[in-house]
Amino acid sequence: MTATAPPPAPRPSRLGGQLPAFYCPLERDLVHPDAKELETRAVAWLDAFGLYPDPVERAWGLATHSADFSCRIVPEGDAEALLLFIEWNYWANAVDDWQDSGAGEVRTAAVAEHGVRLLRTIEDPHAAVLPDGPVTRALADLVHRTHALLTPFELRRFIEGTRDWLLGAAWQAARAEAGGMPGLNDFAAMGSLANGTRFSLTWSDVARGIRLPADVLYSPALQALTDAAGFVVSADNDLFSYDKDDDLEPWEVNLVNVIAHQERCSPAEAVPLAVALRDRVMSLFLRLRTRLADGADSPLARHLEALGQYVAGSIAWQSRAPRYASPRNRHALPVPEARFGIRYADTPSDPSTRAPALPALARWWRQAGA
Repeated sequence: MTATAPPPAPRPSRLGGQLPAFYCPLERDLVHPDAKELETRAVAWLDAFGLYPDPVERAWGLATHSADFSCRIVPEGDAEALLLFIEWNYWANAVDDWQDSGAGEVRTAAVAEHGVRLLRTIEDPHAAVLPDGPVTRALADLVHRTHALLTPFELRRFIEGTRDWLLGAAWQAARAEAGGMPGLNDFAAMGSLANGTRFSLTWSDVARGIRLPADVLYSPALQALTDAAGFVVSADNDLFSYDKDDDLEPWEVNLVNVIAHQERCSPAEAVPLAVALRDRVMSLFLRLRTRLADGADSPLARHLEALGQYVAGSIAWQSRAPRYASPRNRHALPVPEARFGIRYADTPSDPSTRAPALPALARWWRQAGA
């Protein structure tokens, strides 16, 4: 009998053998009690619209664990609103994978063109500016149900959050097309937009029934806190997702690669610098959230709690998602039980409470009185 050679070992990560410890002194491992049922219903919706063209694409679509993400950052609240958010996340991840694929047709112009058409469709479901197909039909269903569920103010928040995501994706596509890394200040200002923080937080408030007045929601301090949360989640995603995109040329625009380029060091050497900046922002987030919680009424207090769940829940989700733990550029199919062995730090890796020398972030510290 001829011996079968073992499959080749996956390509090692440029970041080294283990992810750094995460400083996150927030309540962890929360999940919505209806998570399993909602995941089953969401997958049935995906299949009914034929969102994925074949079993392989379906496997990778489900490997995003979009239901787990949604149910960890929104561990309480109305199940029907949460189901709609889950379905939006599966749909958005399918679009995100196209944007990140590195395929020749995914140029900045294509990303921007699609983004504008998507936004117009959300604002006006009858605009008929997208080509027919399973993805567009699924989108039409999402938009119809979203208009029926959200108040006009909530809908405007959701559209603004979607615009953030699409503008961030267009900016990243433009940087990749230009073939050079941005500076760290530019990345700090614009890189986290593509994570769609306000896209997600709209649904977080909708599911919980939190309705903040506009002058509270859009106050400078709460906007700074929201941006800080988005930066931390984006930085964590750049660590968890690094291997997923490390085959792209030019290198993906992410926090690690931006710092490596700026400091002329390897990605592994850039990781502690990226974590130090992330931890300084995390410490700022905690201080500013505490200041805003002092004397807050019930809706604001619940919104501040939800922001913490967004940060902590994102870490838990990403550590369990095969999309990241068994990336497509190393595996023909996702490994269902793939996980990251993560650790939590008791203290920030950078204890400084001063603002970093990045003008794009300085206003967050001003809002915290630092």
